[in-house]
Amino acid sequence: MSPARQATAGLARSAPVFAALGDETRLALLARLCEGGPWSIARLTEVLAGAGLVRDARRGRERVWALAPDRLGEARRTIDELSRRWDETLRRLKAFVEG
Repeated sequence: MSPARQATAGLARSAPVFAALGDETRLALLARLCEGGPWSIARLTEVLAGAGLVRDARRGRERVWALAPDRLGEARRTIDELSRRWDETLRRLKAFVEG
């Protein structure tokens, strides 16, 4: 795999992180955790559910939370497309400069 492809693949693997940090609510949540310590699961799930990253279901007296991968998949596809466009733009720039 070429270095450019490896870099693109690494960026793609980081897409969910960028997606989470790209929303001001989730970024504020992360900043709050960094500055003020832990939060309750109720507060965390409220924020994550609001962003569409988790979903819940009742099982008896419990509420069970699961990752909602569709939103992360959307973010990943977006970052992948941006990476592809940058790779192409940089390839054209390199050809122009060297040509």
